Amino acid sequence: MDTTLSVDSTEHGHGPAKGLGRWFFTTNHKDIGTLYLWFSLLMFLTGGCMALMIRAELFQPGLQLVQPEFFNQMTTMHGLIMVFGAVMPAFVGLANWMIPIMVGAPDMALPRMNNWSFWILPFAFSLMLSTLFMEGGGPNFGWTFYAPLSTTYAPPSVTFFIFAVHMMGFSSIMGAINIIATILNMRAPGMTMMKLPLFVWTWLITAFLLIAVMPVLAGVVTMMLMDIHFGTSFFNAAGGGDPVLFQHVFWFFGHPEVYIMILPAFGIVSEIIPTFARKKLFGYASMVYATSSIALLSFLVWAHHMFTVGLPLAGELFFMYATMLIAVPTGVKVFNWVATMFHGSMTFETPMLFALAFVVLFTIGGFSGLMLAIAPADFQYHDTYFVVAHFHYVLVPGAIFSIMAGAYYWLPKWTGHMLNERLGKAHFWLSFIGVNVTFFPMHFLGLAGMPRRIPDYALQFADFNAVASVGAFIFGLSQLLFVYNIISCIRGGERATDQVWEGSHGLEWTLPSPAPYHTFTQPPVIK
Repeated sequence: MDTTLSVDSTEHGHGPAKGLGRWFFTTNHKDIGTLYLWFSLLMFLTGGCMALMIRAELFQPGLQLVQPEFFNQMTTMHGLIMVFGAVMPAFVGLANWMIPIMVGAPDMALPRMNNWSFWILPFAFSLMLSTLFMEGGGPNFGWTFYAPLSTTYAPPSVTFFIFAVHMMGFSSIMGAINIIATILNMRAPGMTMMKLPLFVWTWLITAFLLIAVMPVLAGVVTMMLMDIHFGTSFFNAAGGGDPVLFQHVFWFFGHPEVYIMILPAFGIVSEIIPTFARKKLFGYASMVYATSSIALLSFLVWAHHMFTVGLPLAGELFFMYATMLIAVPTGVKVFNWVATMFHGSMTFETPMLFALAFVVLFTIGGFSGLMLAIAPADFQYHDTYFVVAHFHYVLVPGAIFSIMAGAYYWLPKWTGHMLNERLGKAHFWLSFIGVNVTFFPMHFLGLAGMPRRIPDYALQFADFNAVASVGAFIFGLSQLLFVYNIISCIRGGERATDQVWEGSHGLEWTLPSPAPYHTFTQPPVIK
């Protein structure tokens, strides 16, 4: 009996589907991963231009470049685009590329849904960006869109913004279901859960977080919609509602969301450091348990964003101690990365440089997070630039550096060509200097009392703001090197070898990557 399992190549973006049709209709995990990564890069550059507009306005005191209203729209859009358009799709793109290869699956479990979950995104973000051109302008109430700013006092475009957020949520939930189904059902024979690469583990945990919290975001924007159009008063105090309810519901989504943006980064760094230290990862099981602990604790700390709203003292204490508790599993991970490097035969290629910068700078972001967790101190830091410095240290050298590290690490595997190492190192050092020059002075600005989201400021803050703006332009312009390096790598260049990835952990380098579509001589065994 012929047990050959053939897959129609047209479904996998090959065969008759040519040109643009291949990308629109592809169900191949590599094509879809590539689409996610290009989309993420486009959004990263778009959000980055908005950040440069913000920093240009803040270069010196006095209103100079843009109106305050437009400044508020830029701060709102920058946050939304970076979180939902740049960081999350980039991690989903890496997951699409690497998870089937790492678990030995022919493709993602639900290929057509995979295609759909990507193609929703360009429409969602086109809709969101189009609000900037609508009457009254785009959303101007900050990326956290607190009611009643986003309901009673919002521009008419807020309705379209709500629809765009719903579409992003659909995309995230479908992507998460696909990742869970793939990891749980399509592992190669003999690959038990505790043999999974850590990138796969972190994404499995992240996918559960997404499924848990995305409906909460959908709920809160639906309540906003009802308040705006249907006469309800969820967040309107005049009708018996409570604006603080919005914050509770939003941050119940928002805090796990922060970990959705960093857990896959932990996975990438846990792949890269053992490879370039040429040692096995120290404490694999403890890394899995630490990641799970962080995910569980992320549901218990949401109100640390709300210490100043008038919580009961018992509530403040609970959220303060719960937040500090998250530092324990995070510390375990940092210890394990350092222990992996200890006595390793380390080399410092570009992916390793980004991974090392991740460990150091993410730890600085963690320390400032601990400072913010102290409730009485948070009354001083709240809504100042200290908070901006904290979360940018977590998300720029954290999430974004890890995405760049993953791109530098895996691109030779994807394309068959090596990246230009000299350009990569130039990109790293310019980014590293730019990030620190931009965000470190913000700690001092915040401690001195400079408020967030304000287009103008007192003369006493001028010097640090000028420094931060210069750093932002260094960081922003250095990303052009990254784009050039990626395009050069894809178009050709030195043939890839496994020479620099000969470490004991470089298994996925020594195995050939599966072809874009597969014909099995035996049906796959699913455990």
